Amino acid sequence: MWRRTYLVLLLIRVYFALSPSYIHPDEHFQGLEVFAGRVLSYPSRLPWEFTSEHPIRSIFPLWPIYDVPISLLRWFYTETGSGSPPADLVYYVVRGVMFLLSFVLEDWAVHELVPLPRHRRVAVVLVASSYVTWTHQTHTFSNSLETLLVAWGLVLIHRIIDNKRRSSLFSSAVLSFICIAGVFNRITFPTFLAIPGLQLLPHFWRKPLSLLVFVAFGFTFFFIAVLADTTFYRPSASLRDVLRSPIITPLNNLIYNTDSSNLALHGLHPHYNHFLVNLPQLLGPALVVMILQVYKLRAIPPWLKNIRAASALSATAMLSIFPHQEPRFLIPCVPLLLSCLRVRKSRLFLTTWVIFNVALGFLMGIYHQGGVVPTQLAVPSVVSAATEGLYGSLKEPRALSATVVWWKTYSPPLWLLGDNTTLPLDLDIETRDLMGQPGPELVQELEELVLSCDSNPKRSRFFKMPESKQPDAVFLVAPTSVTFLDELLAPRSSEISLELLELWSYRNHISLDDLDFGEDGIIPTLKRVIGRRGLAIWLVQRPGCR
Repeated sequence: MWRRTYLVLLLIRVYFALSPSYIHPDEHFQGLEVFAGRVLSYPSRLPWEFTSEHPIRSIFPLWPIYDVPISLLRWFYTETGSGSPPADLVYYVVRGVMFLLSFVLEDWAVHELVPLPRHRRVAVVLVASSYVTWTHQTHTFSNSLETLLVAWGLVLIHRIIDNKRRSSLFSSAVLSFICIAGVFNRITFPTFLAIPGLQLLPHFWRKPLSLLVFVAFGFTFFFIAVLADTTFYRPSASLRDVLRSPIITPLNNLIYNTDSSNLALHGLHPHYNHFLVNLPQLLGPALVVMILQVYKLRAIPPWLKNIRAASALSATAMLSIFPHQEPRFLIPCVPLLLSCLRVRKSRLFLTTWVIFNVALGFLMGIYHQGGVVPTQLAVPSVVSAATEGLYGSLKEPRALSATVVWWKTYSPPLWLLGDNTTLPLDLDIETRDLMGQPGPELVQELEELVLSCDSNPKRSRFFKMPESKQPDAVFLVAPTSVTFLDELLAPRSSEISLELLELWSYRNHISLDDLDFGEDGIIPTLKRVIGRRGLAIWLVQRPGCR
C-alpha cells in the first residue's frame, strides 16, 4: 500500500515541478538569470549580490545545477544547427533537474537516516506528501540545494560514526566537499551541522587519519571554490591574483548579514518568527502533533533526541538570532522533522494533513505569481505580432522598439525572453519593472512613453520625432484583479488619455500582495483576487488610435 501511495505522490511532485509558479524572486535571480545570460547570451540583469564591490553569492555550488544542463542544451542545439535552445525548454529542463535531485537524493537520504523499516516507510511518505517537497524543493532555490547538502551531511556523519573499525576515509573526503559546497551555497549551512558534527570528535580522536583527510580535502575544495568565484568575478585574474586578493563570497556574505542596517533593507522580523510563524507555515498539522506529544509525555520523546531533530531545532534556534527571517530559510528542517514524526493511525491527522498540503500545494505550486513565467515566455511573440500589426505597412522598414511595463508582480526574469533574433521583426524589447508603485505613478510612466496619434492620414499612424526616445509601442503586464485598471480598459472620461487593449492573458495567477482585507473586507477581497485572477498583456495607446 505504501509503495502505491509513494508512486502517486511522486507523480504529484512531477506535476508541481513542471507547473510555472513563482514563489520568490531568488529562485530566478540567484541562479538562472546569471547562467542563462552568461551561457546563452540571453537578456539578463544581474542582481546586486553579483554586482556589488564585494559579491556575496558563489557560483561554485551553482555550476553543476545550472551551468552544466544549460551548456549541454547549447551544445546539442549548436551541433544540430538549430541556433539557441528556446527559453521555455531551458526552464523546464532545469526544473526537471531539481525534481530528479529531490527524488533521488532527498528521498534516499531520508531512507538512510531512518533505521527501522516500519518508521522508514512512514517517514518517506510524510516527506513525499509535504507541499514543501512538491513546490520549494523542485524550484531553483539555494535553500533547496541546502536541503540536499544538509541531509547528506547527516548521512555521512552517521556512516562515519557507525563504522567503528575503519577510518571511513572516503566518507570523510565527501563530507568535506559537502561542507564547503554548503557554506559557499548559503552561510546558514553550518547551523544545521554544528550540533550533529560534535559526534565526529571521538571518531577523529581515535582515527586521526580520517581527520587529516577531512581537513586536507576541505582545504582543496575551499581553494577550488575561491578560484572559481574569483575568476568568475574577475575573468582576467591569474592564479597569482587569486592568491593575492581572493574573493571569498561566504565571508562577504557573513559581513553583509551581520550588519542590521543591511538586513533592514530586506525586512526585519521578531526573533520568535521562525518558531511561531515559519515552522507552522511549513509543517502545519505535523508540528501540532509534535508539540502535543511533548506536552502529553511531559518529557522529551525519544525521537526528539535523534540527530535529525537536533539538527533542525538547533539550526532554527541559531537562525532566530538574526532579525531577517523567511520561511524558505527553514526548508532543510522539513524532511528532518517529518522523518522524526511518529504518528499512529488517525483520521483526523490524515484529513488535516491532506487538506493543508493540497491547499498550500495548489496555492504555492500553481497560482502564486503563476502567470509571470508563462507571460514572459509569451511576451516576444505577442509584442512582435502587435507591433507588426501597427507598423507592418511602413514603406521604409526600420528597427522598432517596444517597452513592456510590468506592474504589481514579482520581477520578471529577463532571460525568459530568450533569443529575439528569431522574431520576424527587427524588434528591441525593453522591460521596465514598476513593482508595486501607486497607480497614478503607473499612469504617469505610461503617459511619458506612449506616442501621440497623428491626425494626418497621409503620414504614419503614430507621430514620433526623429530624436525621440519614446518606444514605437508600449505594453502593460499587470494582474487582472487590480481594479485601478478598470478605468483604462474602457475610458469613460475625457480626462483619461490612455486606453488598454488586451492581447493575451493567463488565468492561473494570484498575487498575495493584492490582498487588502482592511479596506475592502475579507469576502470582497477574496472575490476580487480569486474571481478575477489572472495576468494579462495589454497594448497601451491613446483613445481613438486604432
